[in-house]
Amino acid sequence: MTQEENTRRLEKLKSIVRSMPDKPGSYQFYDAEGTIIYVGKAKSLKNRVSSYFHTEVDRYKTKVLVSKIMDISYTVVNTEEDALLLENSLIKKYNPRYNVLLKDGKTYPSICVTNEFFPRIFKTRKINKKYGTYYGPYSHLPSMYAILDLIKELYHPRTCNLPLRQEEVEKGKYKVCLDYHIKRCGGPCVGKQTHEEYIANINQAKEILKGKTRDLLRKMREDMMALAEELKFEEAEVLKKKYEAILSYCSKSEVVSHTIDNVDVFSITNDGNTAFINYIHVSNGAINQSFTFEYKKKLDETDEELLALGIIEMRKRFNSKSKEIILPVELDLNLEGITITVPQRGDKKTLLDLSIMNGKQYKFDRLKQKEKLNPEQKAVRLMTELQQALKLPRLPYQIECFDNSNISGTNAVAACIVFKKMKPSKSDYRKYNIKTVEGPDDYASMKEVVRRRYGRLKEENERMPDLIITDGGKGQMEVVREVVEDELKLDIPIAGLAKDNRHRTNELLYGFPPITIGLKTDSELFHVLTRIQDEVHRFAITFHRDKRSKAALHSELDDIKGIGPKTKELLLEKLKTVKRIKESDHETLAKLIGESKAKLITEFFEAKKELEN
Repeated sequence: MTQEENTRRLEKLKSIVRSMPDKPGSYQFYDAEGTIIYVGKAKSLKNRVSSYFHTEVDRYKTKVLVSKIMDISYTVVNTEEDALLLENSLIKKYNPRYNVLLKDGKTYPSICVTNEFFPRIFKTRKINKKYGTYYGPYSHLPSMYAILDLIKELYHPRTCNLPLRQEEVEKGKYKVCLDYHIKRCGGPCVGKQTHEEYIANINQAKEILKGKTRDLLRKMREDMMALAEELKFEEAEVLKKKYEAILSYCSKSEVVSHTIDNVDVFSITNDGNTAFINYIHVSNGAINQSFTFEYKKKLDETDEELLALGIIEMRKRFNSKSKEIILPVELDLNLEGITITVPQRGDKKTLLDLSIMNGKQYKFDRLKQKEKLNPEQKAVRLMTELQQALKLPRLPYQIECFDNSNISGTNAVAACIVFKKMKPSKSDYRKYNIKTVEGPDDYASMKEVVRRRYGRLKEENERMPDLIITDGGKGQMEVVREVVEDELKLDIPIAGLAKDNRHRTNELLYGFPPITIGLKTDSELFHVLTRIQDEVHRFAITFHRDKRSKAALHSELDDIKGIGPKTKELLLEKLKTVKRIKESDHETLAKLIGESKAKLITEFFEAKKELEN
């Protein structure tokens, strides 16, 4: 498109906007093919649509959208709520390219109560409102099965698929099945249970499905007392068992407050490109519905915009008639007859916190699912978290960590381990014997090892690590910095893992002078860092133990030239100790290992004896 053509396009669109009314409604943007590419809603159509064509619009994605618009249409409605409903309906119908994408992930089951003469109650994933009344959907399947089990236990709805009709029942067309004999069905198909009694049970089951257990329990208690006064104790006892079963079910549900009834709660959590909106419905003081929707962003939509869309979507889907909505933030949203509350404390704040927690958990679960499919994603996430926490110039792809090990300065060793993409790269591990330090001096030992490690990498022009972690506090960090920055003139970030007085890692240090980085000790990233620390400690200790073992196995026989391992083993097998070998005469040794080797051993010990004297 030439600049002249683009100017004509924008002038045409602005003329449409200038004629738009200052009323609520929904607007639609079309591309060159006449396809709807975006649907929006507004309290004032003129003000909202004109904002897209302001020169100060700085959102890149919005600029891309505006560059595709070739025509605009709109629909005026009476209220902002109607505008939201219309927007929601058009998005579902046309699935515009630049609107947020609603992702359910999967179809959750609902509970259906059929419209039949003798209704059935069962779970289903197919919704056909002509067929019956639906409750749900249920994202937490155990809750759904608990309700179904309770209804089956109390009211014995039929489980057969027979099309029971009144006239056919009266004609005796049907026969009872096994459920009747094992007392799981009242036998309405053969008239053993009247239609009135069966429907009364179904109506009570519906009250449970609606979450209206409080009213149901009060009515059952009244009926129970009335039966007792009439001396109908057996019937009262049957009712009492049902009453206790419902009471037990209610005690296991999430009771919030008996003062809160018929309230919707919404919260939003996002990770940049995706928003997760959680919906909770509270009835009679108990949570009877919780669901989280996932919205894929297309145009950098704000949390407030997405939350407004989610409220309309979920209230319509769940057929909510609640007159109060609890939200985490104020919304410029006017819904007729509905109060919006942003609680700061109390039971309603507890509900809001619960909704936020559910949204965050859903986000975490989705992230885990993605990471299982793509393990690289987890590594990138952890590296990004560490980069952001330490404000590193680049992703810490390669991390190296050092540790020393010695006993009173003897057999002093050090180790360097390497983690790449947050996983150990064992082929890059290195062991060091301390050569220049006398006695137990950890700082001097650390300097020697770091100098040898990075001096060689620098000399050979090899890749340097993105981060060095010291197994120690500020002192270790400083000696590493002196070598890396002052001596070798290298620019490598240095962090330290410090332990508390119980010798447990409790903080991450960074910077000069070092400061504590605010990282939760129970976070996944901190667990990876402590794993690095544990691994370098293990590697250093293992190397030190191996060195001590070799030193312990060393004997004077190892110093005699010409005496190999086999000869040494033979002598120790026959004479048991080095002391007895030393005290044996030439003839005894010659019988075991021959004249020449016996002579070497005899001469060695005789020369050593003369030196000692």
